[in-house]
Amino acid sequence: MHYIRIVSLIIFCLLLPLAVQAKREKVDMPDKPMVSDSILQCIFQFSPFYSRIIDEYKADLYIKGKVKVHKRNHLIRYVPSMFRFEKHINDYLMESLSELHYTAPDIYDRKIKAVSTTFPRNRGQITDVMDYLNMNIYSSSLMSDKLLSPLDKKSSRYYHYLLDSIAGPPDCQRYKILIIPKFRGTQLVSGYMWVSDQIWTIRELYIEGVYDVIRFKVRVKMGEEGDVEFLPVQFDLNLVFKFIGNHLEMDMGAWLKYNEIKFYEGAARRKSQKKHRHDLTESYKLTCDSEQLITDKEKFNELRPIPLSALEDSLYRSYALRQDTLLRVPKKKKNEHLEFWGELGDMLISSYNVNLSSMGSVHCSPLINPVLLDYSHSRGFSYKQKFKYSRLFHDGRILRISPQIGYNFTHKELYVKADADWQYWPEKQASFEVSVGNGNRIYSSVVLDQLKQLPDSTFNFDQLELDYFKDVYLNLFHNIEIVNGLFIKAGVSVHWRYLINNSKVILEKPLPDKDWAALRGIRSEYNSFAPRIRIEWTPGMYYYMNGRRKMNVGSSMPTFMLDYERGIKGVFKSTGAHERWEFDIQQNLKLSGIRSIGYRIGGGMFTKQEDMYFVDFANFARRNLPEGWNDDIGGTFQLLDGRWYNSSRQYWRGDFTYESPFIFLKPLNRWLGLVQQERLYGGILFMPHLNPYIELGYGIGTHIFDVGAFVSTINGQFDTFGFKFTFELFNK
Repeated sequence: MHYIRIVSLIIFCLLLPLAVQAKREKVDMPDKPMVSDSILQCIFQFSPFYSRIIDEYKADLYIKGKVKVHKRNHLIRYVPSMFRFEKHINDYLMESLSELHYTAPDIYDRKIKAVSTTFPRNRGQITDVMDYLNMNIYSSSLMSDKLLSPLDKKSSRYYHYLLDSIAGPPDCQRYKILIIPKFRGTQLVSGYMWVSDQIWTIRELYIEGVYDVIRFKVRVKMGEEGDVEFLPVQFDLNLVFKFIGNHLEMDMGAWLKYNEIKFYEGAARRKSQKKHRHDLTESYKLTCDSEQLITDKEKFNELRPIPLSALEDSLYRSYALRQDTLLRVPKKKKNEHLEFWGELGDMLISSYNVNLSSMGSVHCSPLINPVLLDYSHSRGFSYKQKFKYSRLFHDGRILRISPQIGYNFTHKELYVKADADWQYWPEKQASFEVSVGNGNRIYSSVVLDQLKQLPDSTFNFDQLELDYFKDVYLNLFHNIEIVNGLFIKAGVSVHWRYLINNSKVILEKPLPDKDWAALRGIRSEYNSFAPRIRIEWTPGMYYYMNGRRKMNVGSSMPTFMLDYERGIKGVFKSTGAHERWEFDIQQNLKLSGIRSIGYRIGGGMFTKQEDMYFVDFANFARRNLPEGWNDDIGGTFQLLDGRWYNSSRQYWRGDFTYESPFIFLKPLNRWLGLVQQERLYGGILFMPHLNPYIELGYGIGTHIFDVGAFVSTINGQFDTFGFKFTFELFNK
């Protein structure tokens, strides 16, 4: 157990400075009495009922916000989705009119009808303000499952509740209750709430806190007695953005006018309304509405429900004056030399979204961007760059092309990949898919019997003479959803593998690859041609129809997968034959209190082999171009040597991930405000010489980076420990 002590010591050393700093920050406790248990018990008892009392509503939403630039530098341009600012202009105004459609429990469908702004472009935001407005204050979490609600009984153990004052007559009293977090954390808030006795509804809620790089203050005013009593009618927001010398502030108000409210009447009514019980199209009608956006300011003046103040009106007049001046002043001739270096700098550190009229859109992330870097113990440092092209046709068909390039600095390997799919039947999500690229370097099945005969006690990859092959692949598939949630993908997979002469044997006269292969009793090139079918089924898949396009939105059931491949000898000079079977079950479950647990169980085997072949599993493989921290639902072995993936004709695996805001760091979280989630990882693998391989890990997630420490054992003996680190700034 000495390796556990080593890992514990490392984590302790990393957290020690934070623990020392924690003593400097204390949560201030006002000199107020604690709220009685009887009052809190009533609040916690009624909140779950009120969170479900509204089944559906439709409303008009008017948002008006002022943005103040306190401090700004050039780095603000490289914050994704940020507003574009004018030089020397520090005050801006923005307004929008929207239709909002809510469907229980958490579907918020919004259609922006009109926008008016003094920004140079209509696009841009400091943050997604709808996270603060799409709020069911009685639910167990707030802000799209980012915050632990003080109205939730399970989360109440993280809060103090103090009685500030009592108002109203004795038969209709209201309590002002202060909310104080017991320690500081991005998932906790402070503030107050006004609560009515007898029916224990919330009349007003004020919360403030910090999430990512935003310090927020939100005041929610609920409706008066009647149908709107359980719904918010007004929001007041103050958002402060601070990032590397930039300081922006937004004061925003939002007003809701309800046109239709439906109370919960049980599942029977909702079921009777739907053609299919998993069809959520009625809840996404606004998202699918293609009505043109109104941007004309004169037209917006006719629609504005609340008059502008004198200050707000002056911002519009100043903006109009600047626009008029720009039209009259001739543009200066650009310095082509400076323009070139400026465009080059933008390309290096700025992301691009280019909409090509009638030709689609292109997205490219910055070439110099820490988010593109990744580190893990088994792979070392790697870099990836991804380009995306997409074109949506008027009839719902869509074309997507996504080239990727990556480089692994540890293994000094360049990876190239290009995926393309043409969805020709959007109702069935039917598409033709093409994927081409170079895969991991791999050794052949010639050594499998040799590996199997070696005793576990003497097995060591570094002492083996392995002949590696470069891999170039081409996949051609057709994918279709036969019935809701059931996909069948069929096609062919072609591989060309070329010998890499990197033997450790020292030869007086180096040999060409073909001569070296003859000496080893193998060929220098191998081809494979394999028809393949993949069946994937997710029961209870919810979806909605966007015109002709079917959009799946998730299920509470696991996904079952069966993958079969048959290599055929002689087709397109294929040199071998084999069969590959794999199955997989995986699911990610959301729990209460912004917690989640994911699991994955699977296995695979090669059968009916003829001649030499390559053990290259689809679900058990080293990803040379990883997508991010959770690209495999935590089901990735971070420390496993890449050579194990091709060492056996069969494998059996199991993985789980548990994610929660507070697991071990509760005593320290007075200062650890950056920590948004803690994670526990576990994985087990059975294959020859690994009986079993076990990997355990612990990690933390912040808005800047994610880091995890992992330890592994082989056959009950300590193997190694290591870390994984990824940048996540503005990437979540």
